[in-house]
Amino acid sequence: MDYDTIDADSFGRSLKGIGLNLLVRDVAAQVAFLEAVFGMKSHQPTNDFAIMTYGDQLFQLHSDGTYHSHPLLGLLPENPPRGAGIEVQLYNTDPDGAVMRAKAAGATILAEAADKPHGLREAYILCENGYAWVPSRPK
Repeated sequence: MDYDTIDADSFGRSLKGIGLNLLVRDVAAQVAFLEAVFGMKSHQPTNDFAIMTYGDQLFQLHSDGTYHSHPLLGLLPENPPRGAGIEVQLYNTDPDGAVMRAKAAGATILAEAADKPHGLREAYILCENGYAWVPSRPK
C-alpha cells in the first residue's frame, strides 16, 4: 500500500487489528521528533494529521483540532504531561543511539539505556506530548 498517495476512505477501510492513534498539540513537531530520534517515516503529514510508519508497523497522529466534537478531547489535561500512562515500545531500535538523538532534540530522558532482567536493553524517552517512547533491543 502506498501511504503517500492513498485517499482517506481507502486508508480507513484498510485498517485492521489494533490501531494506535496519538492525539498531539503539534503534528509537525511530533513528526520531526519521531523521524529524528527513531528514524520513523511520515506519510501525508499536514497540520492536522500524519500516517507514521516504524518498520512495517503503522500508527496515526491527529491534532487536537481534529477531535473538536470527539468525547475524548474533554478528558485531555490542560497542562502536560498529557500522555501519562502510555508506553510505546519500539523493538529493534538502538536505545543508546535513540537517547543521544533525543537529547539533541531536547526530549526528556526518563531513564538512560540500560540492560534489563527481561532480556532487553532499553531506555525511556518522554516527548513533549507526554508519551513514553521505549526503544529497545535484545541484550
